[in-house]
Amino acid sequence: MANARSNNIKAPIYIYTETVKVEEQNLIVAHISEGTSKPHMDNNGIIWVKNGSDKRKVVAKEEIARLLQSSGNLFADETTVTGTTVNDIDEEYFQKFILAKTKKTIDELGQSTSTILSNLGMLKDGKISLGGLLLFGKNPQQFRPTFTVQCVSVVGNNISTNEFRDKEEPFTGNLKELYDKTLSFITRNLKKLQKSDGFNSQSELEIPIETIEELLVNALIHRDYFISSSIKVFIFDNRIEIISPGKLPNTLTIDNIKIGTSIPRNPILFTNARYVLPFVGVGSGIPRAFENSPDLELINDTDRELFISVIKRP
Repeated sequence: MANARSNNIKAPIYIYTETVKVEEQNLIVAHISEGTSKPHMDNNGIIWVKNGSDKRKVVAKEEIARLLQSSGNLFADETTVTGTTVNDIDEEYFQKFILAKTKKTIDELGQSTSTILSNLGMLKDGKISLGGLLLFGKNPQQFRPTFTVQCVSVVGNNISTNEFRDKEEPFTGNLKELYDKTLSFITRNLKKLQKSDGFNSQSELEIPIETIEELLVNALIHRDYFISSSIKVFIFDNRIEIISPGKLPNTLTIDNIKIGTSIPRNPILFTNARYVLPFVGVGSGIPRAFENSPDLELINDTDRELFISVIKRP
């Protein structure tokens, strides 16, 4: 085992062994903790993953990227986007962000836009990082066409229906534009209920707006941007589903995110989104959503690599 771990696995794994007696026989028990330098390779540089009772080689670049992401060695929003330059940034919008973040204008900081972007980790070798493009790009979908939000309001409770109440082309734009367009679509397709019987009593949405805001921001900030797919929002007669690409990262579970545990999958977005979206970034979003909507259901679909939020409609 010592030879195998040293010669056949790169980076080497660590094995702790002990000998226990079972029915008067000695049994060697080997303990192998989760690796700290994943993904591990064999001595030919091949990565293997379990596939049921068998194993298979990992050959797709996208899967290798997700393995690196799961080990904390690679973040999608820190990667640069080929073909981009600082000219693809919405300068006016970026200036508003800098003012909100630093309480100073770019002129007062005495630095160029390129320098500030570089200091924020959003510009490398003249190319914009994915995080910078998503936050401040003039047209992010020019370079990443699948990073949209698709919204459909259907008749009934099954996606296979052919009857739609409301449907649009996939929403495009930076994260703030995606948030605003999607929130507008959801709220216009919900009913408004009166608080009391009085003629002049105020009305409110059938679902707390705070729940919708928290889950929508969560989908935009924490989705897996190594997966080329859109966020999808389905409004049924009895529920709303917000479907985000990517299962929960690392050791996160439904139970621990309910109590506020948070592991940022996209550190650039996580750090800077609070200045453009209603996002706090301390793990309070999901607990707050449950406080407003106790019947909220969260599904971590590991097989399809999706995270699904199901909001019940009254």
